[in-house]
Amino acid sequence: MKRSRLLPRFLRLSYLLAPLILCFLSISCDRQDPLPEIDLTQSGRTAILEPKPSGDEFQVAVGAMISPHETFIHYRELLDYLAEKAGKSYQLVLRKKYQEVNDAVRDGEVDLALVCSGAYVQGHDQFGMELLVAPMVAGKTVYYSYLIVNKNSTIRDLEDLRGKTFAFTDPMSNSGRLSPVALLAEHGETPESFFTKTIFTYSHDKSIKAVAHGLVDGAAVDSLIWDYFNATNDELTKETRIIHTSDPYGIPPLVVPPGLDPALKARFREIFLAMHTDPAGLKILQTIRIERFVSVDDSLYTSIRAMEALLPGLPAEEK
Repeated sequence: MKRSRLLPRFLRLSYLLAPLILCFLSISCDRQDPLPEIDLTQSGRTAILEPKPSGDEFQVAVGAMISPHETFIHYRELLDYLAEKAGKSYQLVLRKKYQEVNDAVRDGEVDLALVCSGAYVQGHDQFGMELLVAPMVAGKTVYYSYLIVNKNSTIRDLEDLRGKTFAFTDPMSNSGRLSPVALLAEHGETPESFFTKTIFTYSHDKSIKAVAHGLVDGAAVDSLIWDYFNATNDELTKETRIIHTSDPYGIPPLVVPPGLDPALKARFREIFLAMHTDPAGLKILQTIRIERFVSVDDSLYTSIRAMEALLPGLPAEEK
């Protein structure tokens, strides 16, 4: 199978920038200032989107729910499997911000994307982003937002975070931004009134690192990612502690642009839905702790829309 032309360049970039991650994470702001962005590249992107290929090649985008190196490690085998079954090769497209992935889906620059649930809701409602399939984990198609603190912290609940520093993930993240902001709203608070300083980390594993290394007092992270690292490599999660678990939300799905060729969309769906019945596919799924892929309805994400409705005056960059 043809190798992605982006991957060698992407890997070199990831390894060169890895030592800088914690330095960027230490950036914060006073509550009266705009929230800073923690950028991993000079251009603000981790991979350059080349002209969309045709014929036997497709492009797939992955939102930066985990940092670039971790994304490559965790999704390469899955995408290799998809490409082999589809009889195509692929290019892996990474973006620092969820909005950049949504833009690529909207403009038809990618054929498939793994997005956060909040990004899906906005993409669906704004330009018709389509659900393809969703992962089932532990028998469920839901996940949670965890509020985490350092294991040695005296912080025990949300109120103890008042006046502290806090890390959000991405402006469009449900578990890493919308859910904790909605939680604060239930208590009559905003991030600006409740925390002294906040940052965006732009991936959940970096939020975990920020808490583990004491760069911030707390963070909101995706339960799937915290649980995965806790079960497979707890070097970071063992330094953190969960103090709050949200209500369940619809799990981050795989999506396609509204104008995707129906035959290709049907083929992608067929491969994902049958993957757990193939020993080779099942092995890959087990590695990334997914039981199988299933079809889901848009109604699974109703609770996220309900939270957005509670915050009608919140600017888009604050979600």
